[in-house]
This record gives sequence, C-alpha cells and structure tokens, in this order.
Amino acid sequence: MPLTDTESALLALIRETPLATPEELARRLGSTRASVNVHVSNLVKKGALLGRGYLLPEAGGPGRVVVVGGANVDVKARTIQAAVPGTSNPGVTAQAPGGVARNVAENLARLGVPASLLSVVGRDALGDWLLRETEAAGVDVRPVLRAPEVSTGTYTAVLDASGELLVAVAAMAAVEALTPAALQERRGVLRGAAWVVADGNLPEASLAHLLSLAAEAGVAVVFEPVSVPKAARLRPALAAGLVPQVVTPNVPELGALLGRDVPDETGALRAAADELHAQGVRLVWVRRGAAGSLLSGPDGVTELPALPAEVRDVTGAGDAMLAAFLAALASGLPPVDAARHGHAAAAITVESDHAVSPTLTPAAIQARLTGAATTG
Repeated sequence: MPLTDTESALLALIRETPLATPEELARRLGSTRASVNVHVSNLVKKGALLGRGYLLPEAGGPGRVVVVGGANVDVKARTIQAAVPGTSNPGVTAQAPGGVARNVAENLARLGVPASLLSVVGRDALGDWLLRETEAAGVDVRPVLRAPEVSTGTYTAVLDASGELLVAVAAMAAVEALTPAALQERRGVLRGAAWVVADGNLPEASLAHLLSLAAEAGVAVVFEPVSVPKAARLRPALAAGLVPQVVTPNVPELGALLGRDVPDETGALRAAADELHAQGVRLVWVRRGAAGSLLSGPDGVTELPALPAEVRDVTGAGDAMLAAFLAALASGLPPVDAARHGHAAAAITVESDHAVSPTLTPAAIQARLTGAATTG
C-alpha cells in the first residue's frame, strides 16, 4: 500500500533518528503526539515499520527469521531419592524459558541470525520474566502479544531421582490468543523476512492465515509440526493450496501430515516425501532420532547420520536442529550441508542440561562437524 506524504516524512525521520520519542517526532513533524501515533499505526499496517518500537526492515546482513508459535516457562522438579506417590517428596526445582518457537528464535540469535518472535504471553510476572530472558538472549520480542485474559504458558515436568519423567503438565492455552486477527494486525513483521517458522502449536485457522500472509509477503515458510496431533493441523491448509516450502517432521509426524502410518524405512519415507512434494512442499526433512535424518528435495534424497553425543537431556534438540539448518541456509550453504549443521547443533544440545545450549555457536558447530569428519 502506498504511503501518504506525511507517512513518508515520518518514516524518513524515524530512519534518521530511530530512538526518537513520539514527542520529538511530533515536534520535528510539526504535529501532535496523538497524530504521530496514528501515523505509526498506519506505517505498521502497511509494513513500512515492523512494530511500534520503530523496528525497520533489515537492509543487509543475514536474513531475518520470524518465528511464530509457542513460548512458555519450563519448570522441572526432580526428586532426590526414589519417588513415593501420593505424598510430598523432597527434591529440587529449576525454571527456564521454553516453547518451540521461542527456543528456535533463541538458537537463531545465538547463531548470529536476526530473529523476531511472534507469540503470546500473559500480562503477568511469568510473562515479564520470559520476555526479559528471551530479549537478553538477542531475540526481538516486540511482536509478542501481551494478552490480559490469559496466563503465560507453562510446562511442568516431575522427574524421579534418575531423571525419568514421572508426570508432566502442559498449560499452553495462551497460544490460542494468536488468532488470525492478531496475526493480521502484526503482518508487518513479515515484511523483509527471509523465512517464517510456523510451529504446530498454532491453532489450525491461524496456521492457514499465517501461510496466506507469508505468501502475500513473498516469504518462505518452514512448518515444524511439534507433535503428532498438532502435525495434522497443516492438512486443511495443504488441501486449500496453502503450502509451506519446508516441513520438518519426525516419522510419526510425517504420517500425521499424510493421514496414515509411515514405517521408518527408507523406501516408505521416500514415498511419503514424494506425496508432500506433489502438494508443493519443496523440502521434506524427516528426523529419525538416533538413526539420523532423511532430506528429500529437488536435488534428490540424502540420508544423514546423527552425530555421536553423550546424552544428558534431549529437550530442545529438534529446535536447535531447525535453527542451525536455517542459519546455514542463510549463509549460502546447500540444504544437505545445512542439515549436517542441524545434526551438529542437536549433538551439542543433547549434551547440555538446557533446552537451548549456552555453548551453541557457529564455531562450536564447525568444531563438531570437523571432529565427526576426523573420527569418521
């Protein structure tokens, strides 16, 4: 949509002094603060600004990635001796930022890729803490919706003394507030992005609308299914011709995308990937855990091994894989090499107690790949 003369003048002032207050902009524009706020809102709607924080589209450097989906607080409780059901158990607890979309965004930031998070948190103390921690990790959190009527999502896991999961409670209804209307209001954040990552936590209608908005903006979409039930949310969009360029399922999620079981065998995985290619998906990257992965695309099918690692906690490994894959693509690597970077990031992550490894860097990935080539 074209800009008015006043909007163009305001945008020029923002480019010149992006940290100026609304009052300063109003004074230089010869207008009022209220008028400036109206024009800023129009600039956001037209995509000339990416948010009310005067975020401008990237002019150079690595392509920005917009990650859309879940953000929550992870709480882990672990007993210090054999768990006794039905009573209080002595133990320890730890709290950490979590959520698939949020984890992917933080991993991207750690790998030097500009990342914007589009998610939902409540107007509560947990939401404040989650946004502070995520922003401190280098993620742009300005697109995040603060919803007064919801509580910030939590994932609470209770582990026994050996680290085995006893029970978990996922309270993640907050993402339901990321409605098509909310996405429509924030569509400006897609302008100029290199990729959009959509995680399966999005409601079905919101996922379809995001795919439509990304197509209008000319931005490629990666769909990360998250789980078997949530993978199926993509099927109506596929039937409607709203197709992501890349999907990254594990084997059961691949079956959910197609509405049938898919055996974890090379021939069956190839055939399943071909079905998705026929619907318009360009790259299908199937994660197979310890067995590695299978990447299917225009250049053929490649099976990649998982890299050796001393596993401490597998939480977040898939999120790291996806982030490293996109970071490598952004640097100009072909998809197969990018997938190898993903496996290196996963190996680094499972050796950490954190869902996002604090040691994940481009140098660490390169060192892991070099080490694997030497030992292989």
